[in-house]
Amino acid sequence: MNARRRLAGLVLVAAVIGAGLWWFVFRAAPGPDGHTLTLYGNVDIREIQPAFNDTDVINRMQVSEGAVVKKGELIATIDDRRYAARLAQAKQQADSLKATLDRLVNGSRPEEIAQAKATMEGVRATYENNKILYDRTTGLLPKGAASTEDRDNARAQLNASRENYEAAKQAYILAVKGPRAEDISAARTAYQAATAAAALAEREFADTKLYAPQDGIVEDRILEPGDMASPSTPVYTIALTQPLWVRAYVPETQLGKLALGQPATVSTDSFPGKRYRAWVGYIAPNAEFTPKTVETTELRTRLVYQVRVYVCNSRNELRLGMSATVSVDLSRPAADHGTAPGCGADHAPRP
Repeated sequence: MNARRRLAGLVLVAAVIGAGLWWFVFRAAPGPDGHTLTLYGNVDIREIQPAFNDTDVINRMQVSEGAVVKKGELIATIDDRRYAARLAQAKQQADSLKATLDRLVNGSRPEEIAQAKATMEGVRATYENNKILYDRTTGLLPKGAASTEDRDNARAQLNASRENYEAAKQAYILAVKGPRAEDISAARTAYQAATAAAALAEREFADTKLYAPQDGIVEDRILEPGDMASPSTPVYTIALTQPLWVRAYVPETQLGKLALGQPATVSTDSFPGKRYRAWVGYIAPNAEFTPKTVETTELRTRLVYQVRVYVCNSRNELRLGMSATVSVDLSRPAADHGTAPGCGADHAPRP
């Protein structure tokens, strides 16, 4: 009986020791849980270099390095006097041709028609009077009361008055009919060309001001007041604040675990303890050799795939080139159709 009790006690002690060892090895020992994929990379952003569309001397630079600019904000200007004069000239030319077109479209005024008719009637009276004078002179010639010279003079006056009457008659007809359709069409075409020239001059005048094309931070002020601006010469280098991503690389053995829209978090050494909401936004379709700058324990000769993990940076704490650690939550499904969750109020960085 004592031997049995002693054996039972040994079995119980062995069971307790075994359970403790199992708990320590399989429960308490640290190790990967299989639900998180850790990647290492650097913060990356897009940069733009706005330039003037016109060519002239820069007279004002509105912002300097480090300034935060908003889309549509005025950031530089060039001397606009030459463009202002060209715009004024183009507008005056267009106004002149518009007046000509209006005059042709409206046709003759009633006063002009009445004037043409009065002129025609006056010339016709002269013509009829010269006709009577000629007939009278011709009748007196056989009686010797008028000479041949008198008859010739009367004929010349009659012919001249007839021509004047026909000219006045045609002028009256033209006044009644108004301008020809071809003349109106030509005037309209000339006015449209002048209007287009004025619009171009106005666009060139507007281009003497340079506005920020997107929200961002000025990284470099390339030109200064007094420099000659041109479309081929950038004025600033602006780092865009959105979108912001961490460029990392994943080996082929881990590639199948990633999907577009998959949620993730980003942390940096500059802000210990802070985790930024993020998501997988791009997976390269082609493999490449591991870049030398990649921080990984994998062999550098292996092929990897570039991944862009878009991150929310509502407090503007992340900077270009900053080293970052990405933790992809493999247990959570990706967003529908690979769409990004976006950076709303609930996507602000959390401590």
